[in-house]
Amino acid sequence: MSQDTILITGAAGGVGSTARSAIPLLLAQGHRVRAMVRTLDARADMLRDLGAEVVVADMLDIVAVRAAMQGCSVVYFTMSVSPNFLEATVNVAVTAKSLGVKAFVNLSQMTLSQMSETQTTGSPQQKQHWLAEQVLRWSGLPVVYLRPTTFFEGLFLPAAKGIRDDNAIRLPFGDGKTSPIAAADVGAVAAAVLANPAPHIGNVYELTGPQSLTMTEIAQAFGNALGRPIQYVNVPMPMWEARLREANQPAHLVAHLVVMAELHRENRYDRMTHTFQQLVGRAPMSAAEFARRHAAAFAPA
Repeated sequence: MSQDTILITGAAGGVGSTARSAIPLLLAQGHRVRAMVRTLDARADMLRDLGAEVVVADMLDIVAVRAAMQGCSVVYFTMSVSPNFLEATVNVAVTAKSLGVKAFVNLSQMTLSQMSETQTTGSPQQKQHWLAEQVLRWSGLPVVYLRPTTFFEGLFLPAAKGIRDDNAIRLPFGDGKTSPIAAADVGAVAAAVLANPAPHIGNVYELTGPQSLTMTEIAQAFGNALGRPIQYVNVPMPMWEARLREANQPAHLVAHLVVMAELHRENRYDRMTHTFQQLVGRAPMSAAEFARRHAAAFAPA
């Protein structure tokens, strides 16, 4: 067990948070964890009850970031989709460089493997992720790059109402295949790397679930797990985008999700790795297991 203090940004998290699963794993192993949150609320109280040291800092406030990072030698940088993602990354990276951290574990996304200065996507979030990785490479920091594909939670928990009410998954993904991974599994990878980062420095870990499936096949897996037929409905993209806007989702997030849907339709998410099992020593969660674990969210009223 290392006596290094591990700083985890975005620790309170939300749907699809990897920090919320990494923190208990690290604490159970006896590591010291400093959880950085934006506000003190029930989620922060939960982290404190687990045994984490909770600090408040906005990643856009570099002075507050430095105060939060002081005394930490390992950093896990994680942040939700935001138009300020690049600025936050630079603030945290500049601070980590100044304080001389021994490891900087960066949560990114797998689409970056298909991006370069001559090939990009229309997603403002993916563009910022790609630029953020360039900054980290230039920085000379001891970085480990985690690049998961799309998360089960991000795809299916927002669609839970359709599954509950109509036994239907409504997404505009066409016949494209995808290999989602559970956020809890990405958190398990993060915990394994943070616990002993030295052997991983400089590595890029691309993370997928156990199978690449069409949405029809995922709907079948959900149905088998939930004990009732679930169908996939391929909704028109304009209708889906309109519903996102009607739900008052931020414009930056809508733009990102629309591009993700387009990439799914183009089969750009049909990719598989065995990196998770190599790092954690077990198979990642399947679509059926995810449905079983969240059966209450999908159960008819």
